Amino acid sequence: MSGIGVGIIGSGRHGSRYANHVVRDVDGLRLAAISRRSMLGAGQAAAWQCVWHPDWHDLVADPRVEAVIAVVPPALNFEIARRCAAEGKALLVEKPLAATSEAAAAIVELFAGRNLPLTTGQTLRYNPVVRKLRELLPTIGSIYSFAANQRLEPSPLAWHAEPALAGAGVSFHTAVHVFDALRWISGLEVRRLMAVCRRRHNTVLEDLLAVLVEMDGEVLGTIDCSKVGQARTGRFEFVGSDGQLHGDQVHGTLELVRGSSVTRLQPGAPSNTIVPLLQDWHAFLVGEGPNPVTGEDGLTAVRLCGACLESSREERWVTLRQLGVNCASQRPAEEQP
Repeated sequence: MSGIGVGIIGSGRHGSRYANHVVRDVDGLRLAAISRRSMLGAGQAAAWQCVWHPDWHDLVADPRVEAVIAVVPPALNFEIARRCAAEGKALLVEKPLAATSEAAAAIVELFAGRNLPLTTGQTLRYNPVVRKLRELLPTIGSIYSFAANQRLEPSPLAWHAEPALAGAGVSFHTAVHVFDALRWISGLEVRRLMAVCRRRHNTVLEDLLAVLVEMDGEVLGTIDCSKVGQARTGRFEFVGSDGQLHGDQVHGTLELVRGSSVTRLQPGAPSNTIVPLLQDWHAFLVGEGPNPVTGEDGLTAVRLCGACLESSREERWVTLRQLGVNCASQRPAEEQP
């Protein structure tokens, strides 16, 4: 059979999106197997014409599976990565890369040591507003400050209130998107941060996070992430020497502000973010393109989220150099503002 045989661990709500896109939308990938503990997996496998493994260990060992996608609670990612590395199989891990900085670093080291492909599913990079912000940011001159948020409704997922599976709350499951997008849009690294966490609806893990951030070049900004109110936004604002850029990746809006004039821009039609990630992942696996989001990128995002928890717990600034955060620029040299 043609195409790379893909196995998906976790074919629930989000994992089924990956499966449907592999089956319908991405040339060069073939859904070979899925793993789901529930008997629902049998029906899914029949519909997708693939093999069902109730135990994910059997999926990783299946010779029909050449590359694995993990869409599971992050506490499971390290063991999945360890098994994939042992079997010599490429891995795409839905964000966050792991439930702790230590586990994320171990995953990256494991795959680097075996020279195996490791990709992180930071899909927000493929949002049209986020991509347009990256493209247009140099047009507003030197960047001085920013504000970013991702505010969502309270989570309906029971495991989001289980520390053994989730690891943390909105810091790891929501801010991980914002930190990665900020690094990717701006090409700047976070130098230090101070965070405050609160619990409003989730009685166990934080569902409200506010962060004061300093990036390269003394660029200052704020991040707030939450799952507390019945409304959602995903806003990024950048203040530059020659204007401001405002975009909301949830609502598909983008504005350029100069003086008192506001120009509404067209970022492009809303589009699926998983499909282009999978297309770029396939190109990477066959040697026709770069890794779309590296394991190191995923590790850096996790370390930034971990720093938020540390800062909130200890009520102090946390300097990221102390945590070993990768300070390589996310913007190619020819694109530097």
